[in-house]
Amino acid sequence: MLYIAIRKRNVIMKRIFYLALGCVLLTMNSCSNLYAPAMYHQDIAYQPKPSSFDTAKTVTYVSLGLNNYTGVNYTDFLTSGQVNLSVGHRFDNFNIAYGAFGVFGDYQHSGNKTDADYFTDKFFGAVGGRFSANAFVTSGNADIRFIGVEMAYSHEFGSYADYRQQLVQRGGYFVDPRTNLYTIGLTTEVIFHGRRNNGFQHGIRGFLGTTVGHNDLNDSYYDNETVGERFYHNIFPKASYFITFKNYFGTAEVGNNFFLRFGYKF
Repeated sequence: MLYIAIRKRNVIMKRIFYLALGCVLLTMNSCSNLYAPAMYHQDIAYQPKPSSFDTAKTVTYVSLGLNNYTGVNYTDFLTSGQVNLSVGHRFDNFNIAYGAFGVFGDYQHSGNKTDADYFTDKFFGAVGGRFSANAFVTSGNADIRFIGVEMAYSHEFGSYADYRQQLVQRGGYFVDPRTNLYTIGLTTEVIFHGRRNNGFQHGIRGFLGTTVGHNDLNDSYYDNETVGERFYHNIFPKASYFITFKNYFGTAEVGNNFFLRFGYKF
């Protein structure tokens, strides 16, 4: 009888152990993924402006674009289409541009199917505005836009934004639930034209900036990072190439993304 009682007790203890282990694994799985805003470090984009060798001092730009990039965990993949409308002005040794944009995209999740938070993909959209300003000097066939600032605001919506809010309510997940982002940074650019055709122009721009405001991931997933590691996550660079011929233009941008746009100016 004593042997049977001891054996039953061992069986019960094993069941309790495996149940506890399962709970721990479930908790670890729930925290194995990062969820950040779909527009995080993606709301900044090249803002075209008339150059000193353009005849028009005010130009309106309309464009469509395709953006591809990974999530903050470098495993999820995001694809989006974008429509842009902006106006650029040229003054004496000074440019400004401002405009609005809309984004519609798909967030593709790469998690394990056994994870409690698993999904295949979710829709996201965004609307926002951008502002850009720079000083420039003209040297030969080039405008050197040596000092510039860019700002962007975006508001995200859609099922992916809703899902992040749900995860916050559940607790135990690494989530940045923000749907309103504000990004600011500095730029430098050179735009130039061929010797025989000043309507055929090229531009190369560099950007370095950050998204301002509190990021909940800094209190959880990145909590133990050093100052240098935190700086790496918050500051991001982008490089842009701009080309225009007659009334058409295009841009190619790289950073943690690859973004192509084509448009018309008038």
